[in-house]
Amino acid sequence: MNCAISGEVPKEPVVSTKSGLLFERRLIERHISDYGKCPVTGEPLTIDDIVPIKTGEIIKPKTLHTASIPGLLGTFQNEWDGLMLSNFALEQQLHTARQELSHALYQHDSACRVIARLKKERDEARQLLAEVERHIPAAPEAVTANAALSNGKRAAGDEELGPNAKKLCPGISAEIITELTDCNAALSQKRKKRQIPQTLASIDALERFTQLSSHPLHKTNKPGICSMDILHSKDVIATGGVDATAVLFDRPSGQILSTLTGHSKKVTSVKFVGDTDLVLTASADKTVRIWRNPGDGNYACGHTLNDHSAEVRAVTVHPTNKYFVSASLDSTWCFYDLSSGSCLAQVSDGSENADYTAAAFHPDGLILGTGTSQSVVKIWDVKSQANVAKFDGHTGEVTAISFSENGYFLATAAEDGVRLWDLRKLRNFKSFLSADANSVEFDPSGSYLGIAASDIRVYQTASVKAEWNLIKTLPDLSGTGKATCVKTITYGYLVFLVTKKPTPMMTLLKTREESVKTLRQQIPNVHLRLYLAPISQLLLYLTVFAATGRIS
Repeated sequence: MNCAISGEVPKEPVVSTKSGLLFERRLIERHISDYGKCPVTGEPLTIDDIVPIKTGEIIKPKTLHTASIPGLLGTFQNEWDGLMLSNFALEQQLHTARQELSHALYQHDSACRVIARLKKERDEARQLLAEVERHIPAAPEAVTANAALSNGKRAAGDEELGPNAKKLCPGISAEIITELTDCNAALSQKRKKRQIPQTLASIDALERFTQLSSHPLHKTNKPGICSMDILHSKDVIATGGVDATAVLFDRPSGQILSTLTGHSKKVTSVKFVGDTDLVLTASADKTVRIWRNPGDGNYACGHTLNDHSAEVRAVTVHPTNKYFVSASLDSTWCFYDLSSGSCLAQVSDGSENADYTAAAFHPDGLILGTGTSQSVVKIWDVKSQANVAKFDGHTGEVTAISFSENGYFLATAAEDGVRLWDLRKLRNFKSFLSADANSVEFDPSGSYLGIAASDIRVYQTASVKAEWNLIKTLPDLSGTGKATCVKTITYGYLVFLVTKKPTPMMTLLKTREESVKTLRQQIPNVHLRLYLAPISQLLLYLTVFAATGRIS
């Protein structure tokens, strides 16, 4: 029989009365003196619990001097005994650590499964809640109080109601008006000293724009991109789609950073707030949402604003980056405090019915321009919320408006094309005839004007009486597409397009009687195309072709 510690035949065998294990006497006594427990079972063990076993008499050699070979052997034996005890203790600790690690990994795996299940149940509950809210316009007060802030929504019970159950707004305070006025004065003074940057893209550079790449973004079962915006400081593009989501796309890496889900209908407008990570989205589900990035890249809805009673068509951010305006088909526009998400003023023109389809702030921030489905462009004084001017002449609803950086020109797009207005004389001084013009945009320097319709056209700006020359026409590379948005950027040299109708390749597949399923597998319906100029520039035009959702 061998010792349970050293594995060798013991010279002085003893046995434990508790475990029945055999040990070398000197080894077990040393272990008991150090730890006070059995080295194998871990039970408490004392010297009284071990019983010697009688064996044949072993004649020990006489004690020799350590300088002799037998003395050295004895020293080595003692060292070996210590090594065996230490090695045994390490093996026991390793075994215990392996068991604890295995248990921890099992717990981690179980926790991940539970978290995934809870997230799925949360998303399903939010979707069901959105469906209920859409079908039940007036929920009981108790239910509203319980569901007040579950998804960033404000409690309806906390808001005062006026006549006809309309929400009462506190109005734009004198402090806010002073802040807006100071911002206007600072920006106006800065404009007088502003010079066009030397790195602005030249006309020759714009004429050499070529396609760079194409990227899928939105879902193909509900194709189409309605709007987009750009976060200049991080080179991130935000798109709002017919699939009721907003997508944040990182242009340098070509990767989707985040998909914002929560709206139940198409996202009609998307805006970044200055150079921050705040994102505004407006939707046909009558809501506006404020999204915040906590720092991990996963955007969360901070506020859901339900002040409109019809589809919200546009959002525009004030130059202070503290306030924004939403425009809706319910004939009102709302002025919001961005930090609290509270509606400070809800404005309507009592003299006539006007369904607002577009909105934009003047570069100085005290003037708001709105377009309507009744073909009228209205100019508002933000301080008094009064309609100070109207521009008639368009045919069909006004789809987009843009103020020039010089503060004098206003460009508006509608079904009959684009019109330019002189804000000093309040008259139309030039028109660009283009069927179904969906978007118009001045570049930040006021040197170029982009128009998105059946194709994308870039014009060189001029004075009221001078000719505005066509610099570049970017064709619809999908063959039958329709541009829905054009954007300008102050750096880089990109152009983006989004197609609406089937591409030539899609038409070719249909002529070969390919199935719709095979078609969607072979050709993504929603793409992002990048156009690159051959030299470094500071002008970037962003245009969108809708319905199949191809961006270039």
